[in-house]
Amino acid sequence: MTDNRDFTRRHFLTAATAVTGGVGLVAVAVPFVASFGPSARAYALGAPVEVDISKVEPGAMIKVVWRGRVIMIVHRTDDMLTRLATIEDELADPASLESEQPQFATNPQRSLKPEILVVEGVCTHLGCVPIPRFEVGPADLGSDWPGGFFCPCHGSKFDLAGRIYSGFPAPTNLRVPPHSFVTENIVLIGADSGAT
Repeated sequence: MTDNRDFTRRHFLTAATAVTGGVGLVAVAVPFVASFGPSARAYALGAPVEVDISKVEPGAMIKVVWRGRVIMIVHRTDDMLTRLATIEDELADPASLESEQPQFATNPQRSLKPEILVVEGVCTHLGCVPIPRFEVGPADLGSDWPGGFFCPCHGSKFDLAGRIYSGFPAPTNLRVPPHSFVTENIVLIGADSGAT
């Protein structure tokens, strides 16, 4: 009877030790395996960004950051949209066939909604930051300037849809990031599914 009792205790102690060791192994392995995933900061940098554009007046622009890139959102006026059609013969890629953008941005406005332009604020030549020059005919850009973006580094000029003019260093139009409208006034930058 004593041998039988020792055998049962031995089995119990062996099983308890194995279970405790297994739990300890899992407790050590879970954080180790989890460390292979992206950090919370890295995840946040790649996550889509919601932007409220309700307070962006016609003719104005705001900038936001998505994935470490500056995104320019312009609320174009009817006059700005009219000017887009008058300069197509001066553009290197008016139909945006050679540029990087979602399929929905191959229209003349390069946008989901004609009045809202969403483009990356990075010149496609050498990565400088183009500045908004929405005024018509300023002295430094010439009386025929219809408004758009100007890259101060090497002089590239883009229209009000981010399309490059012919004869300038930038090889393609400004990039249009994937985006969609969650509501009438909320733009989701980084995801173009469910675009309205």
